[in-house]
Amino acid sequence: MQFGIFTVGDVTPDPTTGRTPTEYERIKAMVAIAQKTEEVGLDVFATGEHHNPPFVPSSPTTMLGYIAARTERLILSTSTTLITTNDPVKIAEDYAMLQHLADGRVDLMMGRGNTGPVYPWFGKDIRQGIPLAVENYALLHELWRKEVVNWEGKFRTPLQSFTSTPRPLDGVPPFVWHGSIRSPEIAEQAAYYGDGFFANNIFWPKNHFQKLINFYRERYAHYGHGTPEQAVVGLGGHGFIRKNSQDAKREFRPYFDNAPVIGHGPSMEEFMAETPLAVGSPQEFIEKTLTFRESFGDYQRQLFLVDHAGLPLKTVLEQLDILGEEVVPVLRKEMAKDRPAGVPDGPTHAARVAQSLTALTDNQEEAKTS
Repeated sequence: MQFGIFTVGDVTPDPTTGRTPTEYERIKAMVAIAQKTEEVGLDVFATGEHHNPPFVPSSPTTMLGYIAARTERLILSTSTTLITTNDPVKIAEDYAMLQHLADGRVDLMMGRGNTGPVYPWFGKDIRQGIPLAVENYALLHELWRKEVVNWEGKFRTPLQSFTSTPRPLDGVPPFVWHGSIRSPEIAEQAAYYGDGFFANNIFWPKNHFQKLINFYRERYAHYGHGTPEQAVVGLGGHGFIRKNSQDAKREFRPYFDNAPVIGHGPSMEEFMAETPLAVGSPQEFIEKTLTFRESFGDYQRQLFLVDHAGLPLKTVLEQLDILGEEVVPVLRKEMAKDRPAGVPDGPTHAARVAQSLTALTDNQEEAKTS
C-alpha cells in the first residue's frame, strides 16, 4: 500500500491573516512539501497541472524534475496530466525524460481537468473532451511501446516513421493512472489498457465513487487483466489533524468556511458526514480513512490533500509530521490485515521491470516448446 500527498497548487489567501502568498512562495512551498513527504516516510508526491490563476503548477515535469534531484526514493507523480490539451508526443517525450532523470521514480495520472477555458487556450474544443482523451491516450500508449510509429487520427497531424525520444527507461513506460470525478468513459479507458484508476474521492459522497470504481473493476476483469479485486485503484482523501478533535475543528474551520471549492455552503460537520473529509484527532483521521477499504475494497494508493485553502506552509508541514508519525504507520498495518494474496502492491518501476523480464522469459520458453 502506497501513501502520499497530492496538491492542486492553489494560491489562496489565508483567511486568518488575509495574506496571499506570492507565486514564488507557493512554488517553493510545494517543493518543501514534497521533500517533507519523503522525510516522514510517505511514498508518493503528486502535483496537478493547471494553466490559470489561482494555480501555479503549469509545468509538472519542471517541478517534478527539480524535486527528483532533491529526493532519493519518493515516487513522483502528477495528480492530473491534461491528456486532452497536451500533445501526446510531448507528453511521451517529457515524461520519459523525467523517468530517466528520476531513476524510474515516475508515474502520471491522465485527466481532462476541471477548467473549461483551458480547451480553447490550447486550440481544442471542450465538446470533444472525451474523444480527445481516448484518441490522445491511444497515441501516447503506442509511442511508448513502439520504436517506430505510423499514426493518423482526428485531432492532430499524422505521424510517419516517428520515434519518440528518449525511449522509456529499461523499456518500461511510466505507470499510468486515469483520474476521474464523474466519467465512466475514463474508467472504461483505464480498464481497457489494464492501467490504474484513480478516484478523486474528495468533495463527493462515497456512493458516487463506488459506482465508478466498481465499474472499472468489472471492466478490468472483462478485458482479461485479472480479477476485479486485482484491478489497480487509487484514492484521494483530505482533512486536518491536531492532537485533539476540538483543536482541529477550531483551527481548520475558517479555512473550510472560505475554501474556494468547498466553502460558503454546507457546514464543516455536514460536509464531513457526507464526504471523505476528516477533521479531528489522529485516531479519527485513521478511522475515517479505514472506511475507504470497506467502501471500495483493497486498493493500492492513498493520497491526501493537506495544503489547500490557504493553509500556511508551517501548518502543512506539521500535518505531514502527524501523518508520518501517528497516522500512516497505523494505516499500513491495518490495511495489510486480511489483504488477499492476489491483490497487487502499488506500482513501482523496479517491480514493473521485473514483471516485464519475467514475461519476456516466459514468452521465450513458450516459443522454444511450440
